[in-house]
Amino acid sequence: MTHENPGDIIGRTLWGDPVYRVSRVRGRPPFEWTEENSFKVSMLLAAGWTNTRIAGTILDPRTGKSISVPTLKRYFRAELTQRDHARDQLVAKQLMVAADQAFAGNVGAMRLLDQLMAKNDQRLAASKMTQPDAGDDDGEEDAKPTSRYVGKGELSRKKANALASGEEQSDWGSLLRPGSYEN
Repeated sequence: MTHENPGDIIGRTLWGDPVYRVSRVRGRPPFEWTEENSFKVSMLLAAGWTNTRIAGTILDPRTGKSISVPTLKRYFRAELTQRDHARDQLVAKQLMVAADQAFAGNVGAMRLLDQLMAKNDQRLAASKMTQPDAGDDDGEEDAKPTSRYVGKGELSRKKANALASGEEQSDWGSLLRPGSYEN
C-alpha cells in the first residue's frame, strides 16, 4: 500500500515500516464539550435534575443524539461536583446581576433586587426555625436530649421486666411471679 503524501507519516514501527495518520476514525466521533452545554448542565443541576434527565437533554453536536450518563460524568465532572451548591450559585448570580443593574439606575432591577432580598430573608428565617439554637455562638455545646428508636422487642422486654418486678400491674395478677400461684 503506497501513500502519495509523505506528510501523513507519523512514525515508524520497530521494523522501520512507516505508520500513517488514520484519515478515517472508526466508530462514533467523540463528544466535544461546549460552553453552552456547560451552562445548561449547571442550570439543570440548580433546578435539582438527576444525571439521567440532564444527559437526555444534552445533545452531541456531531451526532445530534443525546449523550449517555457516563459521557455526562466524563465531560462535565467540574459542573457535577458543584451539585450541592448549584442552587446557591444560581441565586448568588441573580443577586449580583440584579445589584449591578440596580446600582446603574435600573428601576426594574431595584424592584427585583428587593424581591430577591426578601426571598433570601425568608429562607434564612425558615432555616433558623428548623434548626434550634442555630444562631447561638457562645462556644458551648447545649445539652440536647438524645432519642433513639426503640423497637418492639425492646419495648416488650421493658414491659415484662416492669411487670415481673411489680412496678406495673397487669390483668394476669400474681401469675407472673414464680411461686405465688393462687388456685
